Amino acid sequence: MRNTELRKDFPLLNDVIYFDNAATSLIPEPVIDIMNEFERMYRANVGRGVHRLTSVASQKYFNAHQKVARFIGADAGTTVLTKNTTEAINMVACGLKWSKGDSIVTTAIEHHSNFLPWMRLRQRGVGMNVIMPQSDGTFDLSDFELAINDNTRLVAVSHASNVLGTILPVKEIAAICEEHATRLLVDGAQSAPHLPVNVMDIGCDYFCFSGHKMLGPTGTGILWMKDNNISPLLVGGGMIESVSIEEYTLTEGYQRHEAGTPHIAGMIGLGGAAEYLEKAGMNDIKKHEEELTRKLLTGLASLEHVHIYGPENDKDRIGVVSFNIEGMHPHEVSHILDEASSIMTRSGEHCCQPLMKYLGLPGGTVRVSLYLYNTEEEIDLLLDTLEELTRRL
Repeated sequence: MRNTELRKDFPLLNDVIYFDNAATSLIPEPVIDIMNEFERMYRANVGRGVHRLTSVASQKYFNAHQKVARFIGADAGTTVLTKNTTEAINMVACGLKWSKGDSIVTTAIEHHSNFLPWMRLRQRGVGMNVIMPQSDGTFDLSDFELAINDNTRLVAVSHASNVLGTILPVKEIAAICEEHATRLLVDGAQSAPHLPVNVMDIGCDYFCFSGHKMLGPTGTGILWMKDNNISPLLVGGGMIESVSIEEYTLTEGYQRHEAGTPHIAGMIGLGGAAEYLEKAGMNDIKKHEEELTRKLLTGLASLEHVHIYGPENDKDRIGVVSFNIEGMHPHEVSHILDEASSIMTRSGEHCCQPLMKYLGLPGGTVRVSLYLYNTEEEIDLLLDTLEELTRRL
C-alpha cells in the first residue's frame, strides 16, 4: 500500500501535519469501521453465554488475539490484552515473586512507565542498576555484560527510545540474559508500530506495547509472555476455572490475566490495526521512515542555532527526532509550529525526566515523530518554518 493511497484513510491529515506519533498515532477509517461494526452489529460480552451475539463477539475477540500475536511473530506464548504498555509492565512487576537481594537492570533512557515500576520495588529490597547511554544516545553492549550477573532477576529495556529514537540491541541483550538465567522484558511501545518485530527471534520473556501508537484505539495494550508465569494483577470474573467457598482455580491462557469485561471493541480494533500494518508492510514502513528521518536530520543539521539529540545514523534509530533551538523553550517552538504551519509536534520531557537530567535539558526537547502517512513535503514545510524561525535569532 503506497503512502499516497493510505493517506485517504486519515482525514485529519487534510487539516494538519501530524508529527506527534510517538505520543499517539492517528487511527485509520477501516479500524474505526471494525470497532463500530462490533457496537452496531454484534455487541455482547465475551465468554459468557451461548446466544448468537456472544458467540460472534467471543470468536472475533479470540481472533484478534491471534492477529496481534502473528503481528509480533509470537508463534508460542501468551498474548494478553491490557490498557496500555504501562499496565503491561506493571503486571510483570507485580506478578513476579521478588526476594530481598534480587536486582533489576534498566537504562537511563526509559520512559517512566519502564522505570517507576522497578524503582518502587526498592521498597522490597530489590536493587536497581541503571545503565547510562553514550554521548550519542547509543549503548555499549559491554555495559550490559558488566551489569547483568547471577543476581539479576530481570532486565527491562526499551526496544527504541521515545526521546532519542535509539534502537537498542535487544537480541544481543537477550543472549547475555540467557547466560545468567535472567529474564528480559522489552518495552516495545516505540518499536512495534515502526519495525518488523519477532519476539521469538529477539528471545525476550516479556514484550509490551500499546495499541494507540500503532493505528489502534486508546485504552488498549499488549503483554506477551513466553511463559505464563506471573500472578494475575486482578482476580474476578472470566479468569477462573472453578470457585468454591474455600478456594478458586485459575483458568489457562490469556483469560487468566483478563479479569472482568475487557475492552472488546478495542481488542477487535487492535487486531484490525495489526492487519492494516501488515498490509502496508512493516519493512516498507521501516524503509519509508528511514528516508524521512534521513531528510529531517540532514535538514535540521543545516540550520543555525539548532541542537539535535540522539544517533546521527538513521539506521541506529527510529523516526523519533528530538532537537532544541538556542534561546527558545521547547514549548514555545512547538506552539509556533502549530500556529504558523499547523504542524503538530510534542515538547517537554516526554515522561523521561532521568534522561533529561542526564542530558542537562530542564525544559526537555521538541520532538518530531514520524509514521507511515507522513511525507517528504511535510518535512520540507517543517524545515522551512524552522529556517524562518531561526533566521530571526
